[in-house]
Amino acid sequence: MKEDLLKIIKHYGVNAQQRRFAEEVFELQEAITQHELKESVSYEIPLTELTDTKEHIAEEIADVMVLLNQFKAYYNIPNETVLVFMRGKVNRQLERIKNEVI
Repeated sequence: MKEDLLKIIKHYGVNAQQRRFAEEVFELQEAITQHELKESVSYEIPLTELTDTKEHIAEEIADVMVLLNQFKAYYNIPNETVLVFMRGKVNRQLERIKNEVI
């Protein structure tokens, strides 16, 4: 798959894919917002535009991940490197939560 991701990003260019990434992140945010709205409000008449929001979230996550993986492939960043940073960020946030005053 790495070769396919590289082919895509090289074809469109990093700047174009960067703009597309911003669009896809926005669409993911919209899908999550729709889901939360649907979950938090009761409607007498179901809103058809808010149906299947979890599936929509999954699709938007896939779009974002495809682009993230294009950037990882383009810059030759191994998954292990990303996972090390992720673990550090998660641990730091958990520490912040632990220290919050309730």
